[in-house]
Amino acid sequence: MISVTEALSQLFALVTPLEAETVPLQDASGRVLRQDAVARRDQPPFTASAMDGYAVAGDTAPGTSFEVIGEAAAGHAFDGAVGAGQAVRIFTGAPAPQGTTRIVIQEDVTRDGDTITVQDAPDTATYLRPRGGDFAIGTRLEAPRRLSPTDIALLAAMNVPRVQVTRKPRVALISTGDELVMPGGTPAPDQIIVSNTFGLKAMIDALGAEARILPIARDTRSSLRAVFDLARGADLIVTIGGASVGDHDLVGAVAAEMGMDRSFYKVAMRPGKPLMAGRLGNAAMVGLPGNPVSAMVCGQVFLRPMIDGYLGLPLAPVATRPARLAVDLPAGSPREHYMRAVLDGDRITPLSRQDSSLLTVLSQANALLVQPPRSPAMPAGTEVRCIPF
Repeated sequence: MISVTEALSQLFALVTPLEAETVPLQDASGRVLRQDAVARRDQPPFTASAMDGYAVAGDTAPGTSFEVIGEAAAGHAFDGAVGAGQAVRIFTGAPAPQGTTRIVIQEDVTRDGDTITVQDAPDTATYLRPRGGDFAIGTRLEAPRRLSPTDIALLAAMNVPRVQVTRKPRVALISTGDELVMPGGTPAPDQIIVSNTFGLKAMIDALGAEARILPIARDTRSSLRAVFDLARGADLIVTIGGASVGDHDLVGAVAAEMGMDRSFYKVAMRPGKPLMAGRLGNAAMVGLPGNPVSAMVCGQVFLRPMIDGYLGLPLAPVATRPARLAVDLPAGSPREHYMRAVLDGDRITPLSRQDSSLLTVLSQANALLVQPPRSPAMPAGTEVRCIPF
């Protein structure tokens, strides 16, 4: 049995960043930028007005009057310059005429025909946005990064219509067991509905991969072989259940018969001890426990960083953050414990029931409290680490 740290190290050795592809900007949100994107223009592309008012040149002391000689609006520049004693009516976002030294906001003047007069002393702001004040031609949005909606807006402003991103990893999900029935089916009295596979698909898809749920593999070698054959072309094969040592746990044996090069089996963690990993053909393979919570916790701890690695992001454990116990915590077991918990601000409360079959408890949680192996009892207020989700 190996530690979580060692398991992650061996899993990372199975992961290689995938190739890049170019996609339209409107399809790039959530994708991982593979190549730096470079601004093709300045923003703003001209000195612009930040307010509605008047573009003027020179002194704006109270009582000063200016002749209004034209107008500038967004998309409609004033064709000319503004000189001493002159003003151009201007609106937010419009190019400032040549010669402008500041914008006098409309609230600070009175207008009579084509003459404006400054009232109270204007504040010190010029209300001019300089050319390139946001970014200039050649400014780079650096890769790798997962593109957020605000990144997409920035790229659009940079006049970048297409970006190079990492191809989405293809993940094959294989549920195993005679006891399983797909949602919507009619289970026999001794059967249950498959659940963790659907939760894992939702998790994996949200991380930027494409998960495909394959038919349930029954507890026979022939059924497992047939479903493994359907997984060809996947970058990552994830089996759920059947990886333990019971008489009906055939995943490891069948995978070995099909040429799997095993990396490890069993991890010193709760829940999730019967975890298996290796390489099967060109794909990495991870065998998760069948208990619903165990599978989902292992998805958070192991699959999340693997997907990041395929996408070209740094290979690293899932980030943890500090929190303080809201209640006393008993001493830990010999295995690292990922406790379902509720994180509220900087306070964390482990849920009272930690059985690895209880999906209702996992649904109530918004974090995993990471309790180190053999940790002593900790009173409320002790700082601990957790994984929010």
